[in-house]
Amino acid sequence: MHALPLPAVMEPMADRKDYYEILGLPRTAGQDDIRAAYRRLARRYHPDVNRGPEAAETFKEVNEAYQVLNDPSRRQTYDRLGHAGLGETNGFEGFTGFGGLGDIFEDLFGFGMRSSARAHRAPQRGSDLHLSISVTFRDAVFGCSRDIEVTRLEPCDRCGGSGAEPGTTPSRCSTCGGTGEVRRMQQTILGSFVNVTTCPTCGGRGEVVSTRCGKCVGERQVRRERTIQFRVPAGVDDGMRVRLSGEGDVGVNGGPAGNLYVTVQVQEDPQFRRRESDIILDFPINIAQAALGSTVAVPTLDGDEAIKIPAGTQSGRTYRLRGKGVPHLQRTGRGDQIVILHVATPTNLTPKQRELFEALAETMGDETIAEQEPGFIDRMKGALGI
Repeated sequence: MHALPLPAVMEPMADRKDYYEILGLPRTAGQDDIRAAYRRLARRYHPDVNRGPEAAETFKEVNEAYQVLNDPSRRQTYDRLGHAGLGETNGFEGFTGFGGLGDIFEDLFGFGMRSSARAHRAPQRGSDLHLSISVTFRDAVFGCSRDIEVTRLEPCDRCGGSGAEPGTTPSRCSTCGGTGEVRRMQQTILGSFVNVTTCPTCGGRGEVVSTRCGKCVGERQVRRERTIQFRVPAGVDDGMRVRLSGEGDVGVNGGPAGNLYVTVQVQEDPQFRRRESDIILDFPINIAQAALGSTVAVPTLDGDEAIKIPAGTQSGRTYRLRGKGVPHLQRTGRGDQIVILHVATPTNLTPKQRELFEALAETMGDETIAEQEPGFIDRMKGALGI
């Protein structure tokens, strides 16, 4: 049994250019390469751009090559059988409309190959709104509820969003027949094509309002002030933005409403400052408390907290109060409060205090703290009469 010979790839006919050669591509070129080559050559040879005597013919060849190579089925036939496999049309079917080429022509030359009428009738999402509020340091830590005033677009409550005065209804546009599009046949040297544009009468809506609503003047929407209860989340930091879904402008043609974004500005606190989830407190103590030791009540956002200061405490010593900081956002727990002690040197001594400090100075002499022996605290207590 004789094996059938494999079909040979037919060479292009002598009087016809190879499609790959026309586009300047290898036979292994991908679809993106074919599209890019077409865009480049179309910009160069389109008759509206190039008035040269051979531009129209070259552009026709470019289009012919693109229509074949951009179609996987026809490209496969061409690769196997060459021009002969494409039939009498030789691969070029003329222009009875641009079909898939429309977006390319619109990108290249800007004329209306695609209508925006469908965009006018399609659901469109409403616009997002933005505002800022100011809260206290404590409210930012623990959270709070605030009433905020928002001015946003809503459906007109007089016409129900139709744009027509109550008792009347919109009518079908006579220009486009309700399609929102106007089609116009144009003849060019390349053949005829249909130019589809948005209807100038109805703006792509497909209907016209003869008697406009007295409140929205046919716009179907009105701007109204609304009071919205906003929950400031516990742990929010200065400059953070909180999203309230669906609280922005209403959508068009049944589209979803936009969002409201609230930026929170946190006021400074006279005592506390924040470092991520921790609260920092600078706490002054007097020299006697530092030298002799003491128990002091330290303020926190949850109330006073007692801490014990050991004798000989130096300025800058820190204490960590666990769980007294800022609540973590989106997880449980709180940060800590960091207490930084600052030993305050007295500046306005009473006569009695000055006398006691002079007595202390006599017992200490010229010693520095580093040179003092372990009995320094006891001598200080004796000098102060403690």
